Amino acid sequence: MLNKYPLWKYLLIMLVLALGLVYAYPNLYPDDPALQISTQKATSVVDERALQTAKDALEKANIDLKQAELTSAGGTLRFYSGEDQLSAKPVVAAALGEDFVSALNLVPTTPEWLSAIGAGPAKLGLDLRGGVHFLLEVDTPSAIKQRLEVSSSEMKTALRKERIRYRSVSVENSILSIRFLKDEDLALAENLLKDGFPDFRYGAREEGNSFFLDISFSEAESKSIEAYALEQNLTTLRNRVNELGVAEPLVQRQGSNRIVVELPGVQDTAAAKRIIGATANLEFRLEAGLEENAANIETLTFRDGSGRTARLEQDLIVTGENVSDASASFDENGQPQVNINLDSLGGKQMAKVTRSAVGRSMAVVFIEHKSRSRFVKNAEGELEEVRRSYSEKSIISLATIQTTLGNSFRITGLDSPRESSELALLLRAGALAAPMYFVEERTIGPSLGAENIKLGVISAQIGLLVVMLFMLVYYKVFGIFANISLALNIILLMAFMSLLSATLTLPGIAGIVLTMGMAVDANVLIFSRIKEELASGAQSQQAIHSGFNRAFTTIFDANITTLLVAVILFAVGTGPVKGFAVTLSLGILTSMFTAIVVTRAQVNLVYGGRNNKKLRI
Repeated sequence: MLNKYPLWKYLLIMLVLALGLVYAYPNLYPDDPALQISTQKATSVVDERALQTAKDALEKANIDLKQAELTSAGGTLRFYSGEDQLSAKPVVAAALGEDFVSALNLVPTTPEWLSAIGAGPAKLGLDLRGGVHFLLEVDTPSAIKQRLEVSSSEMKTALRKERIRYRSVSVENSILSIRFLKDEDLALAENLLKDGFPDFRYGAREEGNSFFLDISFSEAESKSIEAYALEQNLTTLRNRVNELGVAEPLVQRQGSNRIVVELPGVQDTAAAKRIIGATANLEFRLEAGLEENAANIETLTFRDGSGRTARLEQDLIVTGENVSDASASFDENGQPQVNINLDSLGGKQMAKVTRSAVGRSMAVVFIEHKSRSRFVKNAEGELEEVRRSYSEKSIISLATIQTTLGNSFRITGLDSPRESSELALLLRAGALAAPMYFVEERTIGPSLGAENIKLGVISAQIGLLVVMLFMLVYYKVFGIFANISLALNIILLMAFMSLLSATLTLPGIAGIVLTMGMAVDANVLIFSRIKEELASGAQSQQAIHSGFNRAFTTIFDANITTLLVAVILFAVGTGPVKGFAVTLSLGILTSMFTAIVVTRAQVNLVYGGRNNKKLRI
């Protein structure tokens, strides 16, 4: 009985190992620290002039620049070290001004021939290197203001229905004030609104010749709104991060009004910052007639930059919060558009308003809450970041209502497919309940400390060396087979990590170390079985055959149960736990292949030719 594989099996094994080497090879090329430059608006681009301005500023600041290039995402400035990257950010931001966004980034250096076949390095987690950390602050007072503005539309409708005359409505400092000319009108309005809106606090005051009804939320209700705004923003941010396709992200609350977002392995951090930080929302309003009261009118410009304006009613039909789904597409003329589906409440409200407004024009208003940063020199002469918050309102489209609208319609008048896809993403992921502003942005080094990571890598290397020495000393030639299989197992594992774009974390390294033990454990079971067969008087070929075949069931049972646990960890775990589960799962699969198939191929090549050849085991 001879133990030999047919030629096609050897070729197949060689093909798998060769592919593993190719796809693991990009991990030898570390990413370059870089700054990615983009514009505030999706409709404009970074040009050569802006890139040259940044280069001149870096040269003046004596910061070494490795390479500057224009890409489809904007401009990219590569540096030799992370220190140069961090020092360059305020310099570039100050040189380019408020119309540009400069985001920290890591740019791959994988050769083009590897990238062409889809090969790239495994992404490193935030606790190793590679990723971005955002700290955002939720403007909770704005959540109360927005809720008051929505309620003001309903209150004005109730007052007009009862023909109670008022002069103006304003919202300031979390208080909704309705101005009346007569004390009698104020009394009627207060009684009416107290019955229809009992969750508010009401207070009357007189100022000059006017009477004011001040309306505000109770303290308990205000806290409830703020808590809801924070939770809603958390949910929305998680949806947006999922839309970005980030592996193992972290989105969690910090304190009473802050949210931490960590995105490991992100390549386009400028786009991530623009999408995560965008507090974009939509409002659907009717165009105001010439006879409308000026206090109930807002004049807005069009988003297309044409300079046109339109007079719109302050009252809202529906907002982006009523959008259940949104997708980007093209109309019959090849122009970008966004298809909108409203929820049941929004569909009913849209139908109710448009039913009596056929022939009038309806505007789609795009609202963005932004913050601009600029760097100024403080008293000590150091660059200091100054942040200013502001809001932008513009009209996307103004179209005549031809018929009663329902749950589904479309938005046209967009400038580019990129703008339509980003608008659809923001609406699909959900509207933010309150504006958010970036408090901090930085790349993450080892969160457990550089020394801990260094010691972790050293311990993994020592463990690998000890295992290999043990196998070599105890099993001799068969130990060499096991060590070769172990090395190939690590290569295949890294190749799978790269192919799947999995994120490697510090717990993931622990999973790799555990995989090493499991890989040689399978070989130990096989070799021990071969020894038992030889001790019982079996011939060498029979011992090899029985050793591999009879140990397979035990190896399979042990690995499949561990794999089930790893799958459960991945399903219910988050962050680092998932990183451990990914490497452990992949390691189990690769170790079974190398320990059983690759080791068997080596044994067959050396000992499979003759029946009486002595086994060195």
